[in-house]
This record gives sequence, C-alpha cells and structure tokens, in this order.
Amino acid sequence: MSVLSNTSPFESISPVRWLLPLGLLTFLGFLAIGLPLAVVPGQVHGTLGFGASLVGLAMGAQSVATLFTRQYAGNIADAKGARSAVFKGLLACALSCVIYLASVWFVAIPPFSLAILLAGRVLLGLGESLLITASMAWGIGLLGPQHSGRVIAWSGIAMYGAMAIGAPVGVLIEDAFGFAGVSLAAGLAPLAATPFILLLRPVQPNARPRLPFLKVVRMVWLPGMGVTLATFGFALLIAFVTLLFAEKRWEGAAWALTIFGVGYILVRLLFARMPDRFGGAKVAAVSLAIEAVGQVLLWRAETPEMAFIGAGLTGIGYSLVLPSFGVEVVRRVPAQNRGGALGAFVAFWDLTMGIAAPLSGVVVASEGYSAVYLVGVCGAALGVIVALILKAGAAEKPVP
Repeated sequence: MSVLSNTSPFESISPVRWLLPLGLLTFLGFLAIGLPLAVVPGQVHGTLGFGASLVGLAMGAQSVATLFTRQYAGNIADAKGARSAVFKGLLACALSCVIYLASVWFVAIPPFSLAILLAGRVLLGLGESLLITASMAWGIGLLGPQHSGRVIAWSGIAMYGAMAIGAPVGVLIEDAFGFAGVSLAAGLAPLAATPFILLLRPVQPNARPRLPFLKVVRMVWLPGMGVTLATFGFALLIAFVTLLFAEKRWEGAAWALTIFGVGYILVRLLFARMPDRFGGAKVAAVSLAIEAVGQVLLWRAETPEMAFIGAGLTGIGYSLVLPSFGVEVVRRVPAQNRGGALGAFVAFWDLTMGIAAPLSGVVVASEGYSAVYLVGVCGAALGVIVALILKAGAAEKPVP
C-alpha cells in the first residue's frame, strides 16, 4: 500500500485520529527551529562579536539548506517511506542542536565557534526539509488525497505554532541557562516527538517507477508559482511592517504581526476542510483576493488601525493559500511521486521567502516602506489569475 496512493485503508477512521499525533510530532520537531530562533542572532553578534552580515549568514544558512534539500527529502519519502523520512528528519534536528551545544565550548575562538554553529544550521535545514515534506506525505497517505488540504493546513499550524511559542520560550531559557540551555532544550524536543511515530501506522512506499524530478517540477510549477506570488505579501509583512510603523511614527508594530497570526491560525483551524471540499483552485482564488485587499490597506494606510486591518486580512487570505495550491499539486502527480512533488512545491515557498525582501528593497529605497506593499498587491492579484487558470483546468482527470 502506497504512502501516497489515491486511496487509504484508514479512510474510515476519523481524520483527527491521525492529524493530532502527526501535528504534535511536527510541533515538537519544529521546536528545534523555534526555540533558538530569537537567540541565534544574539549568540553570533553579542557573544561571538560578529557583525550583521554574519548574523544574516547564520540565519540564512538553514533556509538555503532547506531549499536545496527539498528534492532529497521528497525522494526519501517516496523511496523509503514517509515514516523513515520523518524519523531521519527528527534525528537531524536533534543532532543539529547537539552541534549548537558543541559551538558553546569554543566561544573563546569565535571563528571556529561560528563555523560549528553554521554546520548545525545547515543540518537543521536538512532536518526541517525531511520533517515537513515527509509528514505531509505521511498524512496524505493515511487519510487519502481527498484530505490533502487539511493535512497541509494542520502541518502549517504545527510549524508556525512551534516557532511562535518556541521563540519567546527560547529567550526565557537563554536568560536562565544561556545558549547551552537553549541548545539542549531544542535538541530534546525532537527526541520527545519520536513516541508519536509509534502512534501512526506505517504506510509502505509505492513500488511503481517514479518520474524524473524535473518532469515532476514541470507538473507542479503552476501551483508553485501561485504560492510564490502569494508569499510576497507574507514575506513583505514580516520584513517591513515594523519599519513601516517607524517611518510613520506609529506605535504597536508588534500588534500587526499578532493580528496577522491570529487571522492566519483561526482560518486554518476553522476552515481547513475548504480546499478539499470546494477545490483548491477556487479557494486559492478567493483567499488571494482577500490577501490583495489586505495588502492594499497596508499600502494606503493612513492610520495604524488601517494597517492592523490590512495585516489581519493578509493573514486571513494567506492562510489557506498553501493548502489550496497543495491540493492542486496532489491531484496532478502520480502516487509514487507525491513526496517529491510536495518537496518541489514547498521549495517555491522557500525561494520566495529568500528573495522577496531583497528584491523589494529597490522599491523601499526609492518610494518608502508603504510602497513595498504595492508589490504584495500585484503578487496577490497575479496569484488570483494563476488560481483561475488552474480552476479552468480542474475538469481534467487527476493523475492516478
């Protein structure tokens, strides 16, 4: 029975029976990312004494590693089974934090300590890639592709929840026990997730021949492009909203991020079934239209309240974009390639998160921080067009 087949032997069981342990597993695994998230910059700059460029390198190394290992992670999930890939991802996350801990022993030699820390960041990127790609593939294998949107939505809640909760907790741990304490806690969290693997049934990989990866990318590039265009709004919000508030001499920039997060999580919790029920392309089009309105309000904001509403609408709109386009990915690829397809699909998100802010910096330099959200408006509007193109082709027979 395929981990990625079109039917699942467990479909008669309540989806929550599988989604809850899978979500907890993902949450605990992602604490390896969330707990050090806010303290790594301080370790590189404050303790080791390096400048902003090397802080950026330390933070970006994980994302770059994640981007370039998506194909590998998907191939492992397809060839060896999602359960095996998830376990390897948890192990890589735990080991990366052991490497963090080793870097503490060499703080007296800052370049060497930084090199060790960078190695941990790269390994963490691999662990993240394996964990999120394989956990989504595993969930779809257990519940069937008709629940793929819901699986992706729950994965996102677990991932973002771990980072939102982990970051402030990590700061508290560092205050009490230093960077070594954060490293230890972050390494133990993925190990605590391993018992949940036993609560989930293993589903064997599909034995049918797999398509070449580049062919799979060609099959998913349009949903991936939709995610790319939509993610500009999200990336620009988290990168520039604080600076937008400072430019306008407003207070409460952090509330904009909080309001975005509340809207994002509530929609995923309450409406996660919508892409599966109404079709991914249709839900993506509506979601992107809402996101576009939110970006317009941020672009034209004359009061902080207007910006808060814009941030909230951006969160509401963006929330179901990834699950919705993910549904379109799952229906377009054969079962034996869905792990690789999901890896390629999420790589579009990785890429956008890396390039959106630097590319939009040209707009900031000439027009100011408000104008950057016009880029988000254009991205969301073009994303609606992509969704409508996908919807027009929705009558095509799904790939078995």
